[in-house]
Amino acid sequence: MTRDADVLIVGGGLNGPLLALALARAGLRVTVLDAHAEAVRADPGFDGRAYALALASVRLLRALDLWPELEEAAQPILAVRAADGRPGEAPSPLSLAFDHAEIEEGPLGHMVEDRHLRLALLRAIAAAPQVTHRAGAEVVAQSAGKTGVELELADGERLTGRLLVGCDGRSSGTARRAGIRRLGWGYGQTALVCAVSHDRPHDGVAQQLFLPAGPLALLPLAGNRSSIVWTESATTAAALAVLDDTGYLAALALRLGDLVGRFSLAGERYAYPLGLSLAQTLVAGRVALVGDAAHGIHPIAGQGLNLGFRDVAALAEVLTLAARRGEDIAAEPVLERYQRWRRFDTVTMALATDGFNRLFSNDNALLRGVRDLGLAAAGAAPVLRRNFMREAAGLTGDLPRLMQGRAI
Repeated sequence: MTRDADVLIVGGGLNGPLLALALARAGLRVTVLDAHAEAVRADPGFDGRAYALALASVRLLRALDLWPELEEAAQPILAVRAADGRPGEAPSPLSLAFDHAEIEEGPLGHMVEDRHLRLALLRAIAAAPQVTHRAGAEVVAQSAGKTGVELELADGERLTGRLLVGCDGRSSGTARRAGIRRLGWGYGQTALVCAVSHDRPHDGVAQQLFLPAGPLALLPLAGNRSSIVWTESATTAAALAVLDDTGYLAALALRLGDLVGRFSLAGERYAYPLGLSLAQTLVAGRVALVGDAAHGIHPIAGQGLNLGFRDVAALAEVLTLAARRGEDIAAEPVLERYQRWRRFDTVTMALATDGFNRLFSNDNALLRGVRDLGLAAAGAAPVLRRNFMREAAGLTGDLPRLMQGRAI
């Protein structure tokens, strides 16, 4: 049977193109279907969005020959500081601090702007003869049979493949059409995201303040700028979102205090409702889910995209090895290997971030005292501190080869 591709990937953000590149190296023909127009993805302007890529994610990008293009504009994360705080007050002196010099592997990770990562992926898939990128392609129906899958696009076109991969976000149409249900809940919180330029150097230090309404992360970018991920209650965030830039910055300054000195906006402002969303299964008949389509977690640990990259690396390894053995890459036993590999890690991280958010997003005096003592104790114990750092760098657990910087 002649098919349009071996693997059809729905979703053209970051995980979809990255998976396509990894699978193309195994000789698989891949089509990436992106509902957005190419001009939207290819916009080179800085809009304030950036990602904290753990060291293992950087190794994945290096293994796929993407890192040389990104490295010059990336900002190494050399240290992490976390402390309790309140708006208008200095952070608690009882804090947790990590320094990259305490582990042998190097920086804990890098901050990479969305515009650089997105464009590097677009250029790479455009240059890969095994990858077809279909921009502006909206999938409206799908079906799976014993030998393959078929998609119907909004314009009536039909595409066939052996395997369908959903990289289409928390509201994944791929998952819904495959009959995969989700469980989860909202947090009543919203993440306010922006970038700022400031007059005080950040020295490569990522800072996290645990404020009563939720965590506020200050993440270093190249050029003495920082990415802000600021969690507020949904009600407060709605009021802040409609403020002009002056009012917005004044509210932010009340929470940041003197951490970076004077600052100004360096991009657009965004607001994202926060919640937990887990697909009840990562696979179905000839279907696999990756990234937010499989698991959407709280940003308190900055691990959302890194979890997606682990999915990419694991699925690429499972499918590559299956193809080499002559297996049907979409057979149930093959997809179950992927699910077994990724299920425990994703559920553990989801529950951990859920618990951390509940523990730290409050102003209970007793809990604040326990948190402060816990942070200080962890910071004073070298073994615990190194374990936390290795976890944050993505160096623990059963890592796929690409996350180790190795070819499959």
